Amino acid sequence: MAVLGGFAGGERVSPRREKGEAALLKITLPDGSEAWLVTEYEDVRAGLADPRLSLSKDNATSRYTGFKLPPALDRNLLNLDPPDHTRLRRLVGGAFTAHRVARMRDKVGAIADKLLGDVSGTVDLMAAYATPLPVITISDLLGAPADRIGDFRAWTDALITQGSRDAVANMYRFMLDLIAAKRADPGDDLISAMIAARDGDDRLSEDELLSLAFLILWAGYENSVHLIGNSILHTLTHGPTDIEELLRVANPNLHAIRRFPIDDIDIGGQTIPKGQTVLLDIQSANESAAKHLSFGAGIHYCVGAPLARLELEIALDRLFGTFPEVSLAVSPDALVWRDSIRSRGLLALPVTLTA
Repeated sequence: MAVLGGFAGGERVSPRREKGEAALLKITLPDGSEAWLVTEYEDVRAGLADPRLSLSKDNATSRYTGFKLPPALDRNLLNLDPPDHTRLRRLVGGAFTAHRVARMRDKVGAIADKLLGDVSGTVDLMAAYATPLPVITISDLLGAPADRIGDFRAWTDALITQGSRDAVANMYRFMLDLIAAKRADPGDDLISAMIAARDGDDRLSEDELLSLAFLILWAGYENSVHLIGNSILHTLTHGPTDIEELLRVANPNLHAIRRFPIDDIDIGGQTIPKGQTVLLDIQSANESAAKHLSFGAGIHYCVGAPLARLELEIALDRLFGTFPEVSLAVSPDALVWRDSIRSRGLLALPVTLTA
């Protein structure tokens, strides 16, 4: 049985299939639990939309643990199945629309211009650009105070890399205070819109509201940071390409959120018993096809996809428009990657900028 590892030199240390081997791998996760890794594009695409693969941890019979979040932060779209998922998605979907995101184009562009105006020469683009751009954007979208942006960065990094309980507690308290402030003084922001969101007489419960705000903050920051960083690196090493191709090759998410079969299920000619952990390998699926599954598929398709595309497009256009000559300041082999089974992201991206 293979052990799923992190990254070395930008490449995932993970089991790889040889020609003729099964498209489904039994692996051991770092916590010692076992999982099934689904690698083929068609199987992954089908699995992402298969209602028999549950996101609810209540259906797990394996020793899977994952992040340990308090109930008030755990009731989000990544842990729910229909009908609860359907109701929450419908309620939040009215607030998190493509139209609302499109209105942010000028604002995101202004953020990018401000960040690039503060850099020159040799600089770490992860710290100076790829990280603060989505952090400032998501805090603005949520209506969070700008002077807490540094806290967002520290809490998210501590949660992703260390599973920090203090980070979770700090995020929980911050969300409680933010929602209370928005109730008292609503604004033109996503938190205020979610507080007001209704479907008939139905509205988000307190735990649902907290969990969704937490998820949007975390996912909106974490994924976009590394998508931008990976895309800049790919552009520097392989030349310019279109956004959809970058979403295929530079996507930081290695696999989709874990799933648990509600009954015995056949995938790739192999029967997976009810309740065992299934990981749908996004990276392998993307590598084997000319299209990507980076935002998922089916009812769990990423609600933040329009914002991620907008941020990536603007980040690249503004960077290479402002600095026509951008070059790596170190050898690609010297770049340091986060050691994670969840995401492929750079710890630093040192470059030399020439206007």
